[in-house]
Amino acid sequence: METEFAVAGTSYAWLVEPPSWTVEGSAVVATAAARTDVFRSPFGEAPREDAARALTPPPGEEWQLTARLRVDFGASWDAGGLLVHADEHTWAKITFERSPDGVPTLYSVVTRDGRSDDAIGPAADADAMWLRLSGFDGGCAMHHSTDGRNWRLLRQFTLGAPRPVGVGLVVQSPIGAGCRVRFDDISLDATRLAHLYDGR
Repeated sequence: METEFAVAGTSYAWLVEPPSWTVEGSAVVATAAARTDVFRSPFGEAPREDAARALTPPPGEEWQLTARLRVDFGASWDAGGLLVHADEHTWAKITFERSPDGVPTLYSVVTRDGRSDDAIGPAADADAMWLRLSGFDGGCAMHHSTDGRNWRLLRQFTLGAPRPVGVGLVVQSPIGAGCRVRFDDISLDATRLAHLYDGR
């Protein structure tokens, strides 16, 4: 199967390819394989590195990756999200995820020095969620929105010393039988985030 695709003028390559995926205009539909995740436990458990991820180099030192996600939730921690990735020990993701109590929730994970810092955000009372991952001034910011216009800051962070990174999409189903994720209106722009706290 072809492991590269282009959407909205940007080419992506699967670092780990999902069992099925399609490109539909400015949308990507991908199905996470069963029992796949990307997470490095802070408690020393075996790392998970098998979640499907598609990456592309960002278009400069200032960039914004945005998409609207719909996830066919089945099991706890089924999710789709956006990812910035330097190497297997250094990466971060923002996900639209099913919490263990069955509620769609925003999660963020920042992994440095081979250990993940997992933070649970607000519940998401919506069947679709806009996510944005931005890079500027050597750091990154994560935002979410229900309408693509009004944004809320979820997290700000750094991956440490400057290094080449890839940015892109991730789908996961850590304990489930797999889940389908639709990424609509994907865009990767060489623009600076102007307002950190409201995401404009």
